[in-house]
Amino acid sequence: MVTDYLKEIYKALDDKLAADIQVINVSEITTVADYIVIADAANVNQLDAIYDAVYDELAKYKIFPKTTEGNKNCGWILIDYEDVIINLFTHEQRQFYSIERIWKDGVDVNFE
Repeated sequence: MVTDYLKEIYKALDDKLAADIQVINVSEITTVADYIVIADAANVNQLDAIYDAVYDELAKYKIFPKTTEGNKNCGWILIDYEDVIINLFTHEQRQFYSIERIWKDGVDVNFE
């Protein structure tokens, strides 16, 4: 079930000290995915470590991304797990793109 691995994603992000983690249920407003996850990193090295942590955690359950876009050098990484799309940014890139506004009609999910 998607919500089971959403918790694993959140935990992996939190363990690597990702900042301002947002999980948004968008299932009622788009067919792109059921959930959008957004988080940021202090720098490109942390961004890469966060990506690796998420990938490695889900790989334990034989869950692999459909596609990945971007990389640490451009300051953002999008990981598409079909039902869940993860957007990782450096702090500066997150402020620049401000994608939270796109999903403002979604429902925030709280794992804390």
